[in-house]
Amino acid sequence: MSMTGTAFQKCINPDCGAEFDCGQAIFKCPACGELLDAQYNWDKIKVPKKLSEFERRWANKSNPLDFSGVWRFRDLLNFCDDKYKVTIGEGQTILQQNDAVAEYADMRAGRLYLQYEGLNPSGSFKDNGMAAAFSHANMAGVSSCACASTGNTSASVALYAHSCGLKATVFIGSGRIAFGKLSQGMDYGAQTIQIQGDFDDCMRQVQDVCTKLGLYLLNSLNPFRLEGQKTIMYRIIEGLGWEMPDWIVVPGGNLGNSSAFGKAFYELKQLGLIERIPRMAIINAAGADTLTDLVNNKKLAWNNGKVDQKIIDNYYADLSARNFSPHTCASAIEIARPVNLKKCLRAIDICNAVCRAVTDEEILEAKAIIGRHGLGCEPASAATIAGLRNLRAESVIAPDERVACVLTGHPLKDPNVTVNYHKENQGKFSNPPIEAPNDIDEIIKMLN
Repeated sequence: MSMTGTAFQKCINPDCGAEFDCGQAIFKCPACGELLDAQYNWDKIKVPKKLSEFERRWANKSNPLDFSGVWRFRDLLNFCDDKYKVTIGEGQTILQQNDAVAEYADMRAGRLYLQYEGLNPSGSFKDNGMAAAFSHANMAGVSSCACASTGNTSASVALYAHSCGLKATVFIGSGRIAFGKLSQGMDYGAQTIQIQGDFDDCMRQVQDVCTKLGLYLLNSLNPFRLEGQKTIMYRIIEGLGWEMPDWIVVPGGNLGNSSAFGKAFYELKQLGLIERIPRMAIINAAGADTLTDLVNNKKLAWNNGKVDQKIIDNYYADLSARNFSPHTCASAIEIARPVNLKKCLRAIDICNAVCRAVTDEEILEAKAIIGRHGLGCEPASAATIAGLRNLRAESVIAPDERVACVLTGHPLKDPNVTVNYHKENQGKFSNPPIEAPNDIDEIIKMLN
């Protein structure tokens, strides 16, 4: 059942390195409490010799696993038998070249691509991870699951739990969730518990609840969720005709995506499927900039897995002493204590990554540009374009480098932010509605 021959779980702490069967639903190392990885015995897996060979599965889209933008690449996340795999059509995303947004970000025409994850069934990138995590839940034989959420996770968990027949409970912070996302969780049938606190409070509670009640945890502490999120990178490479971008730009919240992307590129290089690893830029909101502060100012680093825990402990103790709670219009990345911090530090090493923080004003401006010239996105997604613009101003990214920005969620995830920006004239790209009298002549005057 657990396919111990091809995959296993391993502690990321080099001083521990404990290994566990894939059939176990554990999300922290029982030996030392550190994060776990899904790891593979690649010599026992038949991996294509070229990434382009995955194209052959396009011809067999009547097979749900070949139609899935996650399981089409199943050889690269081979931790369970096909009979356990869950799919509801996730990963039908597009990589959109966008010259209008490129001009705003000071990139040359033809060099900027937007990886639009809003086309997933629940409207965000989370579905990539849930397809994999719920497959593992099937394999582990669980019946109930839970997550803490700023919104997108709860929507995705509720949707996939319903398709699998699992009971789902989602924990959200008091008043800290966009209605577009909250509505999904309720509509898909999840039990919603609103905790008086922020996401970090919810994250602490859900871990304790899952431990005490034996519920399956679906936050990105779950190593199998991150396996599904690796496929976002595979689809970007696919969208570029199996060529590599120079840069990947991604929002930084709980740091699951950046962690997964680093792992994806490391494995592809290890397997000889790519010759070089692209650089990565991780963009925080200024009101939730833990990663940026720790990396750029406190000099926190992966250090071959020997992360200086004292720096983290002191930083978090200071947050607690100040009763700090993160605040940003980008609710999806409104997180002060990212659970995947150490895995992200590893990804920063792998991808020679940079970290930046952008203001809410910069996020809203970029969001309006994406909405006007692209496919639209939730606020957190727009942090990528805001960050890219700043990195261009710093000359960190060259104008002719090929850049893929991950747009993590659909614009209707957080319609209040969008409506308020335009209706209240909050920025130079606001497009407010015009009130008109109920008179044809007056209306015609407004159209001229």
